[in-house]
Amino acid sequence: MSVRQFSAATSVLAMMAFAAASPAHAVTEIQWWHAMTGPNNDVVNKLASDFNASQSDYKIVPSFKGSYADTLNAGIAAFRAGNAPGIMQVFEVGTATMMAAKGAIKPVSELMKEEGEPFDPNSYLPAITGYYSTSKGDMLSFPFNSSSMVMWVNLDALKKAGIDAPPKTWPDVFEDAKKLHAAGNPTCGFSTGWVTWALIEQFNAWHNLPIGTKANGLDGFDTVLEFNSPLETKLLENLVELQKDKSFDYSGRTNTGEGRFTSGECAMFMTSSAFYPNVKANAKFNYTAVAMPYFPEAKGAPQNSIIGGASLWVMGGKSKEEYKGIAKFFTFLSDTDRQANLHQVSGYLPITKAAYEKTKLSGFYEKNPILEVPLKELTNKAPTENSRGLRFGGMVQMRDVWSEEIEAALAGKKSAKDALDTAVSRGNQMLRQFERTATK
Repeated sequence: MSVRQFSAATSVLAMMAFAAASPAHAVTEIQWWHAMTGPNNDVVNKLASDFNASQSDYKIVPSFKGSYADTLNAGIAAFRAGNAPGIMQVFEVGTATMMAAKGAIKPVSELMKEEGEPFDPNSYLPAITGYYSTSKGDMLSFPFNSSSMVMWVNLDALKKAGIDAPPKTWPDVFEDAKKLHAAGNPTCGFSTGWVTWALIEQFNAWHNLPIGTKANGLDGFDTVLEFNSPLETKLLENLVELQKDKSFDYSGRTNTGEGRFTSGECAMFMTSSAFYPNVKANAKFNYTAVAMPYFPEAKGAPQNSIIGGASLWVMGGKSKEEYKGIAKFFTFLSDTDRQANLHQVSGYLPITKAAYEKTKLSGFYEKNPILEVPLKELTNKAPTENSRGLRFGGMVQMRDVWSEEIEAALAGKKSAKDALDTAVSRGNQMLRQFERTATK
């Protein structure tokens, strides 16, 4: 071996030895806790794996934590114990709770600015931006899976009952529910998931009625509930009457009863537009989704719907590297093509204007009109103080209280008016307690 060859071989061996002695490239893991089930759980896992494959510095680790309420409670408990995830999915009504958890969160607008990632709140749909922003316009969380409420309709069942078209008004819903029930199949004419979201939150926004003062809490924690007006009472009174023979049949507080629609048991079912993948996969009949019904005597109705779904909150106390990775992941999620595809496969809304326009221009809605229904609801009219959204403290627990009172009315234990009056009274007590805690 020549001197030159020996020298080259020595250099190679030295480099190999240095490489062996050097630590391996460290990948920063970022925990992402979420509440997605079924096909949308698959969407979450794919987003994480696609991001992980796109670079080698960070690894998003998704972890299912149960229902929305379970995920919120788990995240708060984990923060108190000092082991919160980097990212937590929180449903929209948990916004006030997250805002009040001092030190628990890092606002997304602050994160993106610090990490130098592109982030323009104006690129998102206004109905979404407003819900997750402070009064100054600073976004607190990252919009992820936004939805709205629609009415799913079994067209075959309607045809069998002699009903020509899906109902548009509440009186039509009541009448069609009786006809469907009388036809014998399905046994339940009409039902709903997320009962307080349907019968109070969305109902009031759609009819331009206040749920509470201070723009439904968006303008301050010292809000007072007021959803016990004659129109809300009229709705509940009609449902109480229909419940007697199960023309309307209660399906629980959350979305656990949605399978009653896909099984063919309930012909009309109000729930999230994000129910789409499940309907597509499981319904063995002709179906569609239409806008929520309204009372025609309500001045200006329908107004506009409000968003449901959830956003991604960045938890406080994380390392600089974790925050850098989270910011890059949010930039990855904001990609127009990715957002358009996410909308088209999940049933959730395109969160950016660009993704909506891209989907529209592609002709997608001409073949899939169902997925544009919630977007048309959200943009039906410019939002008012009654229809921008809501931000009540302790909303998870308060929904249970409202549900208890609705259940009492449906069971014949209280009049509809008494139930709503009590729901408002109990809710106001909870708001005052939250206010005292949040402003300490």
